[in-house]
Amino acid sequence: MFGYNFDRKTLYIILICLLFVALINNSTNGIIATLFTLPAVLIAITFHEFAHAWMADKLGDETPRMQRRLTLNPLSHIDPVGFILLLFAGFGWGKPVEINTRNFNQNVSMEKGETLVSLAGPLMNFILAIIFAIILGAVYMFLPSSFFSNTTGNLIYILLQECVIINIGLGVFNLLPLPPLDGSKIFINLFSYNVRRWIMEHEMVFYYAFLIIWITGIAGLIISPIINLIYSGLMNGVFAIFRLF
Repeated sequence: MFGYNFDRKTLYIILICLLFVALINNSTNGIIATLFTLPAVLIAITFHEFAHAWMADKLGDETPRMQRRLTLNPLSHIDPVGFILLLFAGFGWGKPVEINTRNFNQNVSMEKGETLVSLAGPLMNFILAIIFAIILGAVYMFLPSSFFSNTTGNLIYILLQECVIINIGLGVFNLLPLPPLDGSKIFINLFSYNVRRWIMEHEMVFYYAFLIIWITGIAGLIISPIINLIYSGLMNGVFAIFRLF
């Protein structure tokens, strides 16, 4: 996600409370297991935000470049609260990439450019999910079963699996058509000017709707089945392809 100026103090207070609840409900083993997802979370967030910055730069806006966001250094893209929430609560975000739509190339409209920049983040996550799914499938299909019986092999399998799941989750989550997520910037440009104007004038209403579906757990009820469906379909497809060899 990028470029939103909501009351982050209020948002952080609410989400820190949610994180506290999540930590209480987690057992010690659950927290330790969650820490194994750390590499996957770092990769997913870093590439997601880099994709936003890269697309904006390609379209002529040098704002991300000047702010040193055109890098794969995780420290440039991590939002502390969003990172911890993604790690422990399953949903989160990176440090938003700021853009200036007026800087886009003359042959790119502001609406088209904004849509492309917004889409770049989730698309990057889906590409990464496919790459890691192929690696995971290759490891499972071509390495001996004894490889997974030791701690190292089992850990590698878990890390690859988390890389697939986290990237699918971040991609799907950001496609929700609610601010401050990327989906709101993607889908808003499908409407007429008057509808877009009305949505922008009432943006805070949609923002609070986003908070409500998150706090109540509705977001999880919507997203989790989608993530599981995509993961199952992707892995089944990868295994089917490998069985041909």
